[in-house]
Amino acid sequence: MISIDQSKMWTALEVRLAVTKNPRHRAMLEVVIEHAKAEAARSLERLLDTLVDEPEYHFWVGGRDIGPKGAAGVQQYYRDFVNSGGAIFESPKDRVVVDDHNVVSEAEVRNLIPGAVARRRGYGVPDDAGHYIVRFRNVVFFEFGDDPTRALGEDSYTTFDPAAFERVDDSELPPTYVDYLAAIADAPTGGPQTRA
Repeated sequence: MISIDQSKMWTALEVRLAVTKNPRHRAMLEVVIEHAKAEAARSLERLLDTLVDEPEYHFWVGGRDIGPKGAAGVQQYYRDFVNSGGAIFESPKDRVVVDDHNVVSEAEVRNLIPGAVARRRGYGVPDDAGHYIVRFRNVVFFEFGDDPTRALGEDSYTTFDPAAFERVDDSELPPTYVDYLAAIADAPTGGPQTRA
C-alpha cells in the first residue's frame, strides 16, 4: 500500500521550534505548525485562525501570481482545493529559515491525486481515471507583520516536471485517500463547505 505521511508537513518545523529561543520566532513557528496541521485535517476554521482577517496569498507558477486575495478568496481556494481531490500530500521540509517577519520552508512534495486533477495541473498522465503520485518542488514564505500569532499570508514558488508522476494501482490506495474521495463525492454541495 502506498504511504503518504502528512505529518511530514510539520515535523521539521517542530524540530526547529525545539531549538529556537527567540519568543517572536517561536510564536511564528507555532502558527505555521498549526496551519500545516489544519491543512492536513482540512479544517477551514483552524486555517483561518492562523491568518489575519484579510490575508493575501501569492502563488508564483510560471512567472504568474495565481494566489487568492482576501478572506473570501482564501476560503474559496481551500474549498476548491479540498473538493478537487488533491488534499492528500506530504511535504517534508529540506530547509526551514526563520527571521523576524518570515518562516520559509523548502520541500519536495508528494501528492496523491486523481488522474483528471494531475492532467489539469499539467502532468502528462495517460489515464484521467487512474490515481497518481505526482511530485513538485516548492518554497513557501509565511509572512508576519507586527502580530507574530497570525500570518499575513503565503508566498509560494513551485516548479515541476510534467513527467514526475507514477501510477498507483487501486489496490494500493491508502484508506485515508479512498475515504476522502468518497466524502467529497457524497457531499450534497460537491464537497465539504466548512473544511479546507
